[in-house]
Amino acid sequence: MNFTELALERQSVRKYIPKEVELDKINDIVEACRIAPSASNSQPWKIIIVNEPKLKNEVAEATYINAISFNKFTPDAGAIAVFVIEKPKFITQVGGFLKNREFPLIDIGIVSEHFCLKSTELGLGTCMIGWFDEKKIKSLLNIPRKKRIGLVISLGYAPDDYKLRKKIRKTTEEMSSFNKYE
Repeated sequence: MNFTELALERQSVRKYIPKEVELDKINDIVEACRIAPSASNSQPWKIIIVNEPKLKNEVAEATYINAISFNKFTPDAGAIAVFVIEKPKFITQVGGFLKNREFPLIDIGIVSEHFCLKSTELGLGTCMIGWFDEKKIKSLLNIPRKKRIGLVISLGYAPDDYKLRKKIRKTTEEMSSFNKYE
């Protein structure tokens, strides 16, 4: 499949079947992440793949609260990836300070999209999760107190009848322009 087909097929999957994600597929996904670009090649991330069932369920439970209905699908995922923000190279830190840019956050966005696109190519579904109890996940996974979690991504197999949703996006004219801001 070409890139546009892959991008159109990738969607946030919020329903999974109880099936373990094969280790060779996880390794392929991690390799796709390893080659992701980053500012000054800092690679300011550590990806923790949580696939041990009991621990995975505990991490999944830290992505929702009972009073709010979103993210309750996460325990059904075969695995969960936790993206920890690492310290970038000194030159990236200086550049970020001088230009008031959070390069590690940009880099986490890039590597997480590599994660999701490779997963899609392998027939797996993903959902990027920004709502989570960081303190609880850090405790569960022994992440040092001073580290930050940038993103959590569920990973697994969607049911066969899970429909590919039509992508509703702005028109190219609404989201882009040439040579000036319009």
